[in-house]
Amino acid sequence: MSDPKSSYGEPVDEPNGVDDVVGRANEGLADAEAARRDTGATETPAAETPADETEASRTADAEASAEAPSTTAEAPAAAEPDPWDSPEAATLDYTSTATPAPAADDSPTVVVPPVVTPSEPVVAEPAVVAAAAAPQPIFVQAPEAPRPRGNRAAAGAIGLLAAVAFAVLYLAVWLGVDAIKGDVTGANVGTTALEALATWSLWVPVVVFFIGFWLLGAIINRGRWGHWVVFGILVGVAAYGGHILGALFQAPFWNLTASEGAKLVEGELLTPLAIAAFIIGRELTIWFGAWAAARAKRVTELNIEAQREYERTLEAGPQLVRQ
Repeated sequence: MSDPKSSYGEPVDEPNGVDDVVGRANEGLADAEAARRDTGATETPAAETPADETEASRTADAEASAEAPSTTAEAPAAAEPDPWDSPEAATLDYTSTATPAPAADDSPTVVVPPVVTPSEPVVAEPAVVAAAAAPQPIFVQAPEAPRPRGNRAAAGAIGLLAAVAFAVLYLAVWLGVDAIKGDVTGANVGTTALEALATWSLWVPVVVFFIGFWLLGAIINRGRWGHWVVFGILVGVAAYGGHILGALFQAPFWNLTASEGAKLVEGELLTPLAIAAFIIGRELTIWFGAWAAARAKRVTELNIEAQREYERTLEAGPQLVRQ
């Protein structure tokens, strides 16, 4: 193989590996720097020097790559020295090589919440823990005051029994008076009694007596028996007036003139049945009033006990019942 020659016929030294390539690159840089100084060019700013050096390095690398096929075959097999340890490599300036800045990312930032696996403990928020630990208010409804019981309904029920008794006694007096007159005998007593049951003269006094007894019971209510004894005379007067009113209904009064009605009333003022109605009404009010007064006394005791229990409940205050 013949030695390579230049275009002028002169022998050309064959480059010896990487060292020759680096040496030639340094020589090219030195020649370029000398040419700039000779032409009087201004000094290149520090920011542009790396670009010129990089261009020179690229030129040297291109020339070396063109001649590399013919020289690499004859290179020695021994390990080549590190080109960066040579004196020529120390003259190169590699400090100005800049790393390109990454492009700005305009995409929105996505925040991914942490995933809690079943094996990880779940920590509650402090506000939730504080709210759960705070004592909850307990609303207690105040007990209602007991309503006092009355005796008016009981007085009305007792008045019904008293009215039945009044009807029996009033009918008995009626039959007795007629028996004294000779109008009633043992043979016709049943017939006379049935006829009396179908007259206004019997039932009007009974109804008036019941109304009077119940009104007195409503007024006295839980009063003592003495009130029944004193004011029972009013019920007797009502029964007396019921006897006269029954006679008017029996007439009947809507078929009578004023003078005839007055004459009828005057004839019934002192009849045995009128007096009997007053006495029976008065006495029944006393005795049945005693029953109503006993019931009123019991109701009063129950009211007092309920009031005491209510006061004890208020004094004890609200109680928490655990179920």
